[in-house]
Amino acid sequence: MPSLLHRGFWIDAAVILAYFALIVWVGLRAGRGNTTLKEFALGGRSIPWWAVLASIVAAETSAATFLGTPAEGYKTRAFFYGQLAIGTVIARVVIAFTFIGPYYKYGVESIYEFLTVRFGPRTKNAASGIFLFTRVLGIGVRLYLGGAFLGVVWRHLHPGAPVPLTVYFWGILFVTLVTTAYTIVGGIKAVVWTDLIQATLMLGSVAFVICFLVGHLGGVGAVGTALGGWNSLQWIQVGWDGSLPFGKALSAMLSEPYTIFAAIIGSTFFTMATHGTDQDMVQRLLTAPDIRRSRLSLILSGLADIPIALAFLSIGILLWLYYRGTHGALPDIPDNEILPEFIVAHMPVGLRGLIVAGVFATMMGSTSAALNALATSFTADFYLPYINPGADDRTSVRTARIATLVFGLLMVGVGTLAAYSVLKDPHLTIIPIAIGILGYTYGSLLGIFLLGMLSTRRGNDRTNVAAMLCGILAVFFLGKVHLPGIVDFGHWMPTWWPEIAWPWYVLIGCTTTLLFAAPFRSPKLAE
Repeated sequence: MPSLLHRGFWIDAAVILAYFALIVWVGLRAGRGNTTLKEFALGGRSIPWWAVLASIVAAETSAATFLGTPAEGYKTRAFFYGQLAIGTVIARVVIAFTFIGPYYKYGVESIYEFLTVRFGPRTKNAASGIFLFTRVLGIGVRLYLGGAFLGVVWRHLHPGAPVPLTVYFWGILFVTLVTTAYTIVGGIKAVVWTDLIQATLMLGSVAFVICFLVGHLGGVGAVGTALGGWNSLQWIQVGWDGSLPFGKALSAMLSEPYTIFAAIIGSTFFTMATHGTDQDMVQRLLTAPDIRRSRLSLILSGLADIPIALAFLSIGILLWLYYRGTHGALPDIPDNEILPEFIVAHMPVGLRGLIVAGVFATMMGSTSAALNALATSFTADFYLPYINPGADDRTSVRTARIATLVFGLLMVGVGTLAAYSVLKDPHLTIIPIAIGILGYTYGSLLGIFLLGMLSTRRGNDRTNVAAMLCGILAVFFLGKVHLPGIVDFGHWMPTWWPEIAWPWYVLIGCTTTLLFAAPFRSPKLAE
């Protein structure tokens, strides 16, 4: 195979570096004037709704989506994963008219401050702590994909040689440090305005890859013929086998992550947690000038999810056809790296660099927002109330910036561990891992927030924390979660109990938390 240096490697590298320079420049300019924590965290609530919409799309379409969703289409050659977008639309409507109003009413910077008002500091501290821990893990796992492209380049430069873990590490470190740099200076304004650029580049890259693949496969008609006809594509998966006894049929359905029931029920609860109780997502919504425009951004982003998910799955299916038709066999590489392999090996010079920049755009968009949200939550929920209650604006902003750097370094460590896991098991896809991590703990967050939003007398600051812990444990045990090298919770469950798939985790955690928290009254509100 010809050297990448002879195939325009330096041209592509120049395009990618120009993109990084543009993003850093925009981020630094957008964030000028952040003199208070409110400016750093909420941008003075002056961001246009359409920019908030683009920022939400950029955050949702992380590198895990850009590379992981095509991997799902590549493996299944179906659109089953896209069903989950149904629940994301339903959930956004619920969030828009249940959660956003109270957040604006109380003028919170960290959404967990609402729990202080409703229940007390213990509930707030537990919820914020869960968010900090879970978000570092969730985004850190996604950052593994930052090293995936370097891994592909390494294979082309060193054919037959194994990819060392250090290659992934340097890719993860570089992307994280660049993202951390402009987030430290620019705060949420830098996040939103760079996300707008990143979302545009990402969507353009997806459209070009689809057109390129369809063209090389002979056009839309040839693709349909190669698939055995368009009617052969599977869009909906019920997951219910009527030939089995009821218990076994139910067990099989709950074990399958991509079913219509998981889409309508499980995905709805999952999205309510990720978009209603997660500082990362909600913080963007609170930058809009008012409730109406915040709701508009949220609901439209849900509608945008449907074509975006279908586009990414289409890329995976087209890649399967491409390699089967062009090479006669599928490449022996991790499924997560099938799109990077195609981009590096087969895309035209210059455009290849632009599309790689599009992948980095998705990674940086989700990472920058998470870093800003993590720093905001830590500063508002822990530093100001407990460590330095008398801190002035300058000290608060400086603390948030230091926290941004610390969380960035923690994410590098998690991303490197994720890369190690994929190197050990090349067919380990990143989507179930990255999203499943949120499912372990976000059900308890949703349960407590729903209790606070929908009732005025239920829930107690002393017992809520125990209820949230019960919700988390219920997910581990009822879901028979297996943490490799740590513990397999399935050992404590009967053999007939199904291994429940990750889209149901939040529903399990939420229901359990409500069952344990709702019987208790809040003394402050019950008097």
